[in-house]
Amino acid sequence: MNTFPQYQVDPIVRSNLDFKLEQIPRFWFGGDPFKTRMFDALSLTFPDGERYFIQCVRLYREQITNLDLQQKVADFIKQEAQHGIAHDKMNQILIDQGMPVQKFTQNVNQRLGHALKRYPEQFNIAITAACEHLTALMADAFFSEKTTMQDAHPFIRALFAWHSIEEMEHRDVAYDVMTHVAQTSNRLRYTALALVTVLMFGFTIQRANGLLKADGFSIFERIKMARQGLPWFLGQQGILSRLKSEYLDWYSADFHPSQHTIIQQYQTFVDVLEQTNDPILAGEAFWQAAL
Repeated sequence: MNTFPQYQVDPIVRSNLDFKLEQIPRFWFGGDPFKTRMFDALSLTFPDGERYFIQCVRLYREQITNLDLQQKVADFIKQEAQHGIAHDKMNQILIDQGMPVQKFTQNVNQRLGHALKRYPEQFNIAITAACEHLTALMADAFFSEKTTMQDAHPFIRALFAWHSIEEMEHRDVAYDVMTHVAQTSNRLRYTALALVTVLMFGFTIQRANGLLKADGFSIFERIKMARQGLPWFLGQQGILSRLKSEYLDWYSADFHPSQHTIIQQYQTFVDVLEQTNDPILAGEAFWQAAL
């Protein structure tokens, strides 16, 4: 029996949010091309990734008998759809900058389509749950400390803040479908996270390099940027490396996403958005409330 503390919040569907992305500068992370393009590279895969997650959960939708899980799945689908819409807008900004976004997204679609056709349904839902584990950890990595996103443009920071708090809200949905409905084995679950981790970070670095190349930086400049910038993400004290313990929790047989605490300023975003209906103000308050 799972005796760990449970930290859960229900998904809330938020739509028609305007982040004014058309006003952001080209290198929106404090003028740093490498950090900007790393986040851009991560973001550009979100729309197709979100649609894949929706497809994977829908594979089991008719088999879900628990009413609470039925509602969470419905809200998960709506939230993921909104994430796709928002990041499609961000992708259009990149296209307008001359970035080869369509080449990258075409590759993403091919790989996700291959997974749906060739992998067992149990493995596809495990991949979805594993991705949700990573994105929930990234939400914590980006916003648990104020200094991490302090150089990001407030509009982009608000976009990632909104996405992050919704990752907290639905981080357990695909996991519960995987375990309670698909009854995926732990072996498949462990394999899925290992695969997703290698692919997500490998392709993010590869696509960031492609974006920087399109910006006009030479191969020598890009290598120098990567050597200087990657430790901020993945070095010994990198923002993502600090969550190694939480990442490895996945490999415990009795793991559940709700064992991890909700980011401490979660309610700040919820309250400010409800009061102002302004996601940028809510994102700013959320970031300001970090440690």
